[in-house]
This record gives sequence, C-alpha cells and structure tokens, in this order.
Amino acid sequence: MPASFVVVPQWQGSGSSRAMRLADGAEAIRDDLPASATRVVDVRVEAGESLGTGVLRYASLLAVRTRQEAALQAASASGSGPVVTVGGDCGVEIAAIGHAAAAYPGLAVVWLDAHADLNSPASSPTGAFHGMVLRAVIGEGVDGLELPAGAVTADRVVLAGVRALDDAESDLVDSRGIALLGVDAMTPEALVAAVTATGATDVYVHVDLDVLDPGGMSGVGHPEPFGLDVQAVTESIKALRRSFGLAGAGITEFAPSSPAAAVDDMGTILRIIGALTGPV
Repeated sequence: MPASFVVVPQWQGSGSSRAMRLADGAEAIRDDLPASATRVVDVRVEAGESLGTGVLRYASLLAVRTRQEAALQAASASGSGPVVTVGGDCGVEIAAIGHAAAAYPGLAVVWLDAHADLNSPASSPTGAFHGMVLRAVIGEGVDGLELPAGAVTADRVVLAGVRALDDAESDLVDSRGIALLGVDAMTPEALVAAVTATGATDVYVHVDLDVLDPGGMSGVGHPEPFGLDVQAVTESIKALRRSFGLAGAGITEFAPSSPAAAVDDMGTILRIIGALTGPV
C-alpha cells in the first residue's frame, strides 16, 4: 500500500534560533516526494500570540492544526496506505498522531528523538511547544493542542534514542512507567520487544532528526551529541514494520542552514523515508 505525505512547514512550535529554517527544510523534503501523493498545509508567516496559555505562538499553532487535520483526512480518503507527516517542528505530531489514533485505537507511539518533549507549560524552560508535544499526545496539554484523554496512554509510549531530559521529564518518565531505550540500548530487537510489551498491534513512528548523531545530520536546531546513526534508525523502523501495522509516521525538525546544506543531509532523510514506506 503506497504511502501518502502531508507536508507542514510549521516553525511556530520551535524555540530554536533556526526556527524559521524549518519551513525551508520541509520544502526541501517536499521536493523529493511524489507530487501526486503529497499535500501541503498552508502555514502563515506570522508568529501568533500565546493568549495566556504559556505556549509561545499558540494562536498560530491552533490554526495550523485545524488545516493539517483537513489535509490528513483528505490524504487518508484518497489512499489506503499510511500517511507520513513531514514537518516543520514536532508540534505537527499532535494532529498526525490524533488522526492515526482515531483510525487505530490502542496504538503505540515510538518517539525517536534526542528529547522526550514531555514538558508542560508550567515546567517548560522556554514555552516552546515542540518541547511539550508528547505530553500533549498523552492528553496533558493546553486546550486545542492536546489529544483526548485515553487516545494515547503513557504505557503505550516508547522513547527511543532520547538522551537529553529535563528533571521534570525524568520524573514523569519514572512516575508513569514510560519505556525508555537510550542510545546504547537501542537495537531493532529491543525496540520491537518494548513495543510488544505495550500490547499494541499498530504503531506510530515519530522521527525527530535530532535523534541522529550530529556528525550524520547537521540540519537540526537542537543537536545533541552521541546520537544514533542512520542505519540504526532505518533498521529499527523496518523491524517495527515487520512486527506491527504502521498506523502513520512523522519526520520533523529539519532546519538546514542553507540550500547546499539541505542537499548534504537529504540522502540521510530519504533513507529514513524509504524505511518508512519502502520494502522491508
């Protein structure tokens, strides 16, 4: 079943100094996707107000979510394969995972990311939504930027490749029993076992490109040393697809410093897209 793609060049959820380059990154990836299977969500250039929520640019994020949900519905209606969402910042995953969870109740979420993104507006050091996304996925966020309680539960989340957690995030991981596979523990077999332990039969795969070691991926706004190499990521994704139904996927946080730098990173990104959509 061929995949379809929804490209969301959203930057308003990022707290990086390179935030606006996320739109360039999304467009660069779009150029290598099949045009007939790709939809692009309109993202306005204005920042948007927080409206007292504690989330920077909340108004813009809410508007993008509405437009993205419509694009996801159209993509699913026109094809039978999984929808791959291309950001933009990690905030695009709220609509994407919500869409997948509605179609595949009880799915697991694999969070391939250097960061846990489990902050709340109260605990976030920056107010940037991309550091709160997974907390909102499990139903704990601000109105309009969270999934309904129970759509995705903490015991069906697997953090993979995470190596930079705030204290509040570490406490939440411990208190909720969220599975965490650090870089050293991240093998295809270990990841499949962790998802199997959730009891899910379908999985949504989130890939923030900063899960990769900066030596293999320069175009990210918040690089963290000692990350995964691309082969570890692609082999793990293929192992998941052999063991579970793919409910959907997201690739986020590509913020190349220049068009030339985007070209340098594109081969790695296309390998990840191939692992998500090609033969296993």
